[in-house]
Amino acid sequence: MLAKINSLGFEGIEGYHVVVEVNIANGIPAFDVVGLPGATIKESRERVKAAIMNSKQFFPIKRITANLAPADRKKEGAVYDLPIALGVLCAGGTIQADLSESCFIGELSLDGSVRGVVGAIAMLVEAVRQGFKRIYIPSENKNEVSCVAGIEIVPVDNLVQIIGILNGQINAVPMETVEYKKLIEKSESNIDFCHIKGQFLAKRAMEIAAAGGHNVLMIGPPGSGKTMMATALAGIMPPMSFDEALEVTKIHSIAGVLDKEQGLILKRPFRSPHHTSSSIALTGGGSKVRPGEISLAHNGVLFLDEFPEFQRPVLEALRQPLEDGVITVSRASGTAVFPSNIMLVASMNPCPCGHFGSSTGQCTCNKSQIARYLGRISGPLLDRLDIHVEVDAVPFMQLSSSDMEETSAEILKRVEKAREIQRERYKGEGIFCNSQLGPEQKNKYCKIDDEGMEILKQYFKKLSMSARTYDRIIKIARTIADLEGAESIAQQHLLEALQYRTLDRKYWING
Repeated sequence: MLAKINSLGFEGIEGYHVVVEVNIANGIPAFDVVGLPGATIKESRERVKAAIMNSKQFFPIKRITANLAPADRKKEGAVYDLPIALGVLCAGGTIQADLSESCFIGELSLDGSVRGVVGAIAMLVEAVRQGFKRIYIPSENKNEVSCVAGIEIVPVDNLVQIIGILNGQINAVPMETVEYKKLIEKSESNIDFCHIKGQFLAKRAMEIAAAGGHNVLMIGPPGSGKTMMATALAGIMPPMSFDEALEVTKIHSIAGVLDKEQGLILKRPFRSPHHTSSSIALTGGGSKVRPGEISLAHNGVLFLDEFPEFQRPVLEALRQPLEDGVITVSRASGTAVFPSNIMLVASMNPCPCGHFGSSTGQCTCNKSQIARYLGRISGPLLDRLDIHVEVDAVPFMQLSSSDMEETSAEILKRVEKAREIQRERYKGEGIFCNSQLGPEQKNKYCKIDDEGMEILKQYFKKLSMSARTYDRIIKIARTIADLEGAESIAQQHLLEALQYRTLDRKYWING
């Protein structure tokens, strides 16, 4: 007897259709799984056999062959336990139902319980695309997929339950889909900008960064509030759209870091890896090619504190995702492309002791030490950091002041207004904010008058700007104009944008 069960797998963050073919024939008893199965799938033979027998179901003592088609694509994970078990039961006559319009995913325990799997939402989205009418998933994954419409989702707890449902002995209870707009909530942060005293220039830079999706580098002495501002940034980031939330959830699900009680991720990610992290930890990889910190921060913020303390290969690994918005990870087991549309926020001291240029501390470093320290960040990487802003120590009078600073909610209103302007402007262009502008779009939407071009020309020569720095300044000026509701880029917008290139100015002055 031959049975075919529809299942799913994933590669990168995209799912794909897998057909589990199970054949039972006479001969020497054996149980083989073919179709490029990984080590976890090969072990599924023992899990499937024990689960069926402990569920008081008949397990045929014959020659059983399970094929995972397409056979030329390597499969990983325990997601095929349930479809293999159902294939054995269908081929053996225990289940007699038409399963052609359904698909199944799930890991089996030895007692027949169905356990949750990673990547459930990625596979579910593919099931909708393939046109299946229903999907049976582990109950552990139900919160993760609660917002996905277009398919009947049936959560199951154990093998006995799903056999009863398929044989018509138990009524299936599909999940009710929850509308995303009922779940969405604005990003919140434990730190509000009103709690950060002073630092008006740095706060303005963070507002511009949030409004245009720009990368930021903060330079200042220890204790000046760099980490606080990076953390508070979450409170002025606009909420994610459903498509953005879905993509973020897929990445976290595949990486196995999704909180199953939470389900769909509603807030923009904020990732802050330690400076001892390896390049693989940031880019992703491993034997199963899982996403790293860069991809886990997709559509959110990647905060790198003590920026120059990261290893050089780690920092250089940021260059492709910052430029392309994706990261390609190649390993012996395969190649995966993960989205990495991140907002990079980095912070660093101005020198090894941290007090160069500070108004409150005395620097003990010589020029060669400072140059060597700053030289840990390569020019090409520095070019990709749109905004450089100096963060000096806050004077006592400002720290002790009882005056109320502007709240994150007030800043967020301006940011959302600027983002709405950008969404309307770039409708149909495939981009959503100014940082994503390509050369053609930049020429179309960032018109600069003759006086503004003359200002840029002077700075270009003085600072020996690269073409990438030139583009970044124009994009920042476009965002500043959007925050003011201006249709075109004026001189004051360019002049403000130019002051956010601190390290460019320092290199010019020192040179």
